[in-house]
Amino acid sequence: MPPSESRSWWVYILRCGDGTLYTGIALDVPARLAQHRAGTGARYTRGREPLELVYQEASPSRSAATRREAAIKRCSRRQKLQLIGMSDMNEGDCPVASLPLMPRMRGIPRAPHVVTGRSPVTTSE
Repeated sequence: MPPSESRSWWVYILRCGDGTLYTGIALDVPARLAQHRAGTGARYTRGREPLELVYQEASPSRSAATRREAAIKRCSRRQKLQLIGMSDMNEGDCPVASLPLMPRMRGIPRAPHVVTGRSPVTTSE
């Protein structure tokens, strides 16, 4: 097995100097953090130093890490703070706290289903 196949993908959250949170994925989190700090990482983190790694979670594949990243990005700030353990909220207050880590993605908050109020189009013969 090539070395790249044996490495895990990671989902990580950084706390920026302005207090905002940035979520990303990487094979090598320390190297990616160094890129962010050098100004060669994501555009969002540039100029928001100092950057602190506050959360990381292993994923079995890049696609799983990307799905988890997207799920975390859809969460509110309050939910993200609870996920990283920076909140004293009760566990029942936030659906993120009960999310499985990986690979199953059940219970992840999803975008709301859009209901148009229209009836399905039917054709008569």
